[in-house]
Amino acid sequence: MKVEQIYTGCLAQGAYYIESDGEAAIIDPLRETEPYLAKAEENGVKIKYIFETHFHADFVSGHLDLAKKTGAKIIYGPNAETEYEKYLAEDGEEFQLGKVTIKVLHTPGHTPESTTFLLSDEQQKPHAIFTGDTLFIGDVGRPDLAQKKGSLTKEDLAGWLYDSLREKIMTLPDDVIVYPAHGAGSACGKNMSSETWDTLGNQKKFNYALRADMTKEEFIKEVTEGLLPPPIYFAKNAKLNKTGYESIDEVMKRGVRALSPREFELAANETGALVLDVRSKEEFVQGFIPNSIFIGLDGSFAPWVGALIPDLQQPILIVAPDDRSEETVKRLARVGYDQAIGYLKGGFAAWQQDGREVDQIETINVDTFAHLYNTQANVLDVRKPGEYAGEHVENAQNFPLDFINNHMSEVDKQKSYFMHCRSGYRSTIAASILKARGFEQIMNIHGLFDDIVASSVPTTDYVCPSTLK
Repeated sequence: MKVEQIYTGCLAQGAYYIESDGEAAIIDPLRETEPYLAKAEENGVKIKYIFETHFHADFVSGHLDLAKKTGAKIIYGPNAETEYEKYLAEDGEEFQLGKVTIKVLHTPGHTPESTTFLLSDEQQKPHAIFTGDTLFIGDVGRPDLAQKKGSLTKEDLAGWLYDSLREKIMTLPDDVIVYPAHGAGSACGKNMSSETWDTLGNQKKFNYALRADMTKEEFIKEVTEGLLPPPIYFAKNAKLNKTGYESIDEVMKRGVRALSPREFELAANETGALVLDVRSKEEFVQGFIPNSIFIGLDGSFAPWVGALIPDLQQPILIVAPDDRSEETVKRLARVGYDQAIGYLKGGFAAWQQDGREVDQIETINVDTFAHLYNTQANVLDVRKPGEYAGEHVENAQNFPLDFINNHMSEVDKQKSYFMHCRSGYRSTIAASILKARGFEQIMNIHGLFDDIVASSVPTTDYVCPSTLK
C-alpha cells in the first residue's frame, strides 16, 4: 500500500494518491490532471476510483477530466446530487482497491454531503481517514457554506458536524492518520494548523472541537463564532463542481495564446477583457499597462483572484513572464476562471519597447512613510479586520482588500492616501484596483507592518467604530 499527499500551497489544498496491487485511487484532485496521470503511469498502475469528499467551494476539482481520461469511477457519499454521471455511495459501503479497502463514512456538517473515507490496510486494520473539510488539523470545517435558504442554518449544520465527529470519527483508533483537504491559509476553516496531517489521538488532545467534555451547544457556539463572510467565488465553484465544466485542455489551449502588443491591445478593446498582471509587486509598481490589475503569482494568487474578480466568465488577458504564462492560466482555472484569452508575448518589456502608454504607482518604504506621516494623514490599512484589531496605525481606516469592491465609495478621489498591509503584496493589489478606477493620490507602502510598528509612527489596538466589517 502506498499513500501520498499531493499538497498545493497556493490553495492550501491536499489531494491524495492511494495505490495497492496495480490499482490507484485519487481523492479530491485539483483541476489539472497531469500530476495524477503521470504518477499512475510512472508506477504502472490503473486509476480505478476518484473519491470526492464533498462539493468543494474553494477550487474546481479535476474529477470530470480525470474520469474521462482514465475511465475511473467518480464516487461521492450520500446526498451528493450532480448533473453528470457518478456513483452515489451509501454510508458504510466499502470499495476494494487492490489489497486494501476504502469505507464510506457519511459525515455531514460542513456540507450535507460531506463524507470521510476510511482506508484499511491489507490486514483490514484502519490506517487513515481522508476527512475533506469535516476535520482539519487543529480545526473543523466551517458550517456556513451550504445553508439552504429558509430551511437550514449554520447552527443546524454545526449540530450535524458535532454528531458526525463524535459518532463516526472519534470512535476510530487513536493511531489512525488524519489527512484533511486543507491546511493553514484556507478560508474553509478559521484555526487550521500549518501541519498537513496528524494522528487522530493527537487531534483529540489538541483540537478544540474534539474536546471530550464538550457539549453540542458549546460546540455550535465555538464553531460558528468569528466566521468572516466566505469569499464570493465559493458558491460559484461549488456549483461548477455539481454541474460540470469545460475541459481543462480546452481552457489551456485558449488561454496560452501569445499576443503581440498590438494584438493584446486590440483584444482588450474588443472583448472588454480585464488585464491581469501577475509579476512581482516590485516590478508592477515601476510600470504597468494602464488600468491593469495586479495579483502576483507568488502570493495567494488563486484565492485573491476569486475574492476580487466577481464574474467567472470575465475575459482575462495576462501580463506575465513568458515562462509563467501557462502556469497563470492553470492557476486561474483551478478556481473556475476559464476565460483567459491570451498573454502578452515578451511580457511587459515588449509593451514598453513598442512605445505604448505606461502607468505607475507611487511607492515608498517604511522610513519614508515615517518621515512623511502626521496625525492628519489619511491611512488605508487593507489587512483583515482581525489583523487591524490586533494593532494598527493610529486613526488609520480599515479598508480590507477582501471587501474592497463593496466599500469603494468610502474613499474620496479628492484626498491623498497612504496605503499598507503586512508586507506590501495586498496593498499593491488594492492600489492597482483604486488606480484603475481613477484614484490618483495613492502612496503605496512596501515594507513590513512590524517595521511600521517599530518606527516613530503611533499605533493602537483600539478598534474604532468606523472600522469596516
